[in-house]
Amino acid sequence: MRTILTLLRKDLTNFQRNKVALVLTFVVPIALIFVFGQVFGINRKDQGPAGIRIAVVNASDNPAAQKLVNALKAEPSFRVVTEHAATAHAPARPLTETDARAMIHNRELRFAVVIPKDLFPETSFGVRLKTLSDPRNEIETQTVNGLLQKTIFSNVPDLLGQSLQARAKDFVGPAQLDKFNGTIATAIAGVFGGDADTIRRSIAAGDFGLSRFSATSATAAGNPPNNPLADIVKIENEQIVGKQVKSPEATRIVAGQAIMFLLFAISGSAAGFFDEKNAGLFQRLLAAPVSRAHLLWSRFLFGVMLGIVQLLTLFVTGSLLYGIDILSHAGNLLLVSACAAAASAAFGMLIAALAPNSQAASGLATFVILMMSALGGAWFPVAFMPELMQQVAKFTLVYWSIEGFLQVLWAGSTFVELLPILGILLGIAAGVMAFSIWRLNRKQMFG
Repeated sequence: MRTILTLLRKDLTNFQRNKVALVLTFVVPIALIFVFGQVFGINRKDQGPAGIRIAVVNASDNPAAQKLVNALKAEPSFRVVTEHAATAHAPARPLTETDARAMIHNRELRFAVVIPKDLFPETSFGVRLKTLSDPRNEIETQTVNGLLQKTIFSNVPDLLGQSLQARAKDFVGPAQLDKFNGTIATAIAGVFGGDADTIRRSIAAGDFGLSRFSATSATAAGNPPNNPLADIVKIENEQIVGKQVKSPEATRIVAGQAIMFLLFAISGSAAGFFDEKNAGLFQRLLAAPVSRAHLLWSRFLFGVMLGIVQLLTLFVTGSLLYGIDILSHAGNLLLVSACAAAASAAFGMLIAALAPNSQAASGLATFVILMMSALGGAWFPVAFMPELMQQVAKFTLVYWSIEGFLQVLWAGSTFVELLPILGILLGIAAGVMAFSIWRLNRKQMFG
């Protein structure tokens, strides 16, 4: 038994000294648990997504329309935008439907609600609304649609009641309407109980007891969410981007998984630096007419070539399995793949520059790749994260690679429209590569 305990102490000591094993065993899962907890709102008062940007255009002068806007603002999952930001040449102003469409096209947000001027049609009883969307992520789209329907149907009974009160006031006059409401309130209080004045004020505010048909009440009672209000609430849905895409969800999944596994492949290749050093290959090459710069740039170009081939292979596979249209966008897809591969190859060089050995490089790469994939949108929508984490996501190459692929395969963007994303990816590649070369030339990698 003593021998076994001695060997056990030896294994514990080796594990404690192995920083890679410690990172993979404790740090990586703890970090991922934190990210998932933030996404799903664990221990927050309002669980679920938070900070989904949505534009709300109010073209109606009916007071009930403003109440609906306020209800959307009160929904904790939404970050409502109602004004066009001020510029040097113009002050802030309310959004128009044209503004909302432009914001969706420019990827500033993906959803908008338009409250038309005729919120309550004059020729019929009901409510008219319009939604605009860029549904590039099925999970995000279904979540937003569900939240919108819940908010709208929860407020429609009061909106309809207010509309009826306003029309009745115009038709019979305020005094007669107040007398009628008082008579109804007295009758209700006499039959069902309650304070007549309170009931009268509720009726005057538009509460006719229809709220029991709201989506919230129906769901709480275990009833299906489709209710009688759905027949009088007309919501026109218009998709702004990606109307012709055959497999929208497959496009996002393939894009996210392709860039994540490319990073794993290239980081594994970068770890090969240490194997070549340990085998004495660097010394033999440097004895020939080969410089350190040659070694570094050849490794970078190898990573770019590997990345392009791997990405295109995965997209061809997605085309064969799920019908993703890559032929119509072959040129732009190749450009984005090349820029994403360059940024990924530079990341591999950075891992080699920072890590002291092959095991450390593997552990560091695994940690960073998983975190970038979780934050950058490879696993779940970035819009589900808190606002601060959404901003952090924009500092990852995974985020911009996925944006580039979706702009090509989902939005069908032109080369000019892709230039900002291509520029960011190339900027990441240049900056990271410059630091990596400086760092590698200073460490004893080639000694």
